[in-house]
Amino acid sequence: MNRRTFVKSSLAASAALAGPAALSASIPSSEAEEPFKMKFATHLGMFKEHTGGDPVLHLEFIHDKGFRAFEDNGMKDREEGVQRKMGKLMEQLGIEMGVFVAHKIYWNEPNLANGDKNLREEFLYHINESVEVAKRVNARWMTVVPGHLDLRQEIGYQTAHVVESLKQASAILEPHGLTMVLEPLNFYNHPGLFLTKAAQAYQICQAVDSPACKILFDIYHQQIQEGNLIPNIEKAWDEIAYFQIGDNPGRNEPTTGEINYKNVFRFIHEKGYDGILGMEHGNSKPGKEGEMAVVEAYRKVDVE
Repeated sequence: MNRRTFVKSSLAASAALAGPAALSASIPSSEAEEPFKMKFATHLGMFKEHTGGDPVLHLEFIHDKGFRAFEDNGMKDREEGVQRKMGKLMEQLGIEMGVFVAHKIYWNEPNLANGDKNLREEFLYHINESVEVAKRVNARWMTVVPGHLDLRQEIGYQTAHVVESLKQASAILEPHGLTMVLEPLNFYNHPGLFLTKAAQAYQICQAVDSPACKILFDIYHQQIQEGNLIPNIEKAWDEIAYFQIGDNPGRNEPTTGEINYKNVFRFIHEKGYDGILGMEHGNSKPGKEGEMAVVEAYRKVDVE
């Protein structure tokens, strides 16, 4: 794809993506690389040395490099016009939208776990808003994090409160064919959170019993929290709808840490997974060289 045709309009539009030229996706040239077999999803900032952080150039760049998915935790907070324009450009390029964060996350105090009705209503309000965001960007999944533990309540009561909130949210999402994915997070990076393990997320999804409530299995977080990755993925398989990626230690691209991503991806692929795998990690090396190292790392671990 000839990126030069976009540079002037893209830089002028910047993050606002203003103007029709920013959406006039061109036909890929012979320079474009073969698509990855798995749907690895990049995020803004991952290739900023090549794209200047411009969303249009980012989407064009990743398409040229063979990526066919994109995720954006902050999509909900972007202006409506930006959401629509990004959604249209992804559709033109054949790039599938992954997750965005659906609601305000309470990192340091309980919200869904304590059963407070006002906080539940706030959560449901955000879920309703996220339905509209999903429509604008052609998203099917949104991330939900139940927040901090309530240290003054037994875990059983907290679980019941979370399940009730998620049942009500599922009733909002089901008519639209949308799915919230619950993300267990590790104790080291996010101490004190209610949801930490795959088995716990599995139990909650079974209790909610809705196609609108599934698991986001973040391989980085689960390697730190409990390891035993492939057996735990297999046990939770029926409730997993989305994966995210990051090697450990360092939370950078595959091949930079201890996780055998080649084997993990092969297992997931052979199980029949054809969904998105979000690249929620940093780059192990700086500059353009580091960004190209990310691309090469994914070529090494992609399924054959």
